[in-house]
Amino acid sequence: MNPYGIALTLVVFYAFSEVHQRKRAFYTNPVLLSITTIAVLLWAGGYSYESYMESAAILKFLLGPAVVSLAVPVYKGRETIKAYAREITAGIVIGGMVAILSAFYTAELFGGTEEVLLSMAPKSVTTAIAIGISEKIGGIPALTAVLVILTGILGNAVGVELLNAAGVRDRIAKGLAMGVTSHGLGTARIILDDELAGAVSGLAMALNGVFTSLLLPYLIEVLK
Repeated sequence: MNPYGIALTLVVFYAFSEVHQRKRAFYTNPVLLSITTIAVLLWAGGYSYESYMESAAILKFLLGPAVVSLAVPVYKGRETIKAYAREITAGIVIGGMVAILSAFYTAELFGGTEEVLLSMAPKSVTTAIAIGISEKIGGIPALTAVLVILTGILGNAVGVELLNAAGVRDRIAKGLAMGVTSHGLGTARIILDDELAGAVSGLAMALNGVFTSLLLPYLIEVLK
């Protein structure tokens, strides 16, 4: 197997990480720039997405352990998380509802078809869960996957900066906001700044996925 996908991914991400360390601006976000650059290079070189993913299979495999490893900061911050259990629960319920309704009504405002509305509703849930929800409620799974990824990239690129600009300083609140709205990529971003906020974000990401998967099929019937 040609490992070009691994080499390309690591080299491009490392290069943009170095740029981001020097500039520290939202437009130098290494995730955003790496995805864009790799897509352009694959297109220019005539490589298919399937061949790229096959050659970078080890990185895809490591995604699983990386997600599971989020349990470590959750365990380390368990006492604080227990103390804020009510606030975290309320944040997931309210934040999850706002994420669904804002996406649904924004798409409706711009004249989106019913399929588009249904595809947008689960965009703040991690990809695997969002695709399953989209299939169940009659959305377009491929479109949902794209929207989920774009939401995560946006949260990773500007989420922390927007929270800081809005004057949000509470670590629990910041973690909740990132985890509920921008799932894994948002969690990966905030955990670099604050381990406790990252732990809350990882927990919120998981619980919001469960909450949305249980609520959305019934809520959609009301929204229709």
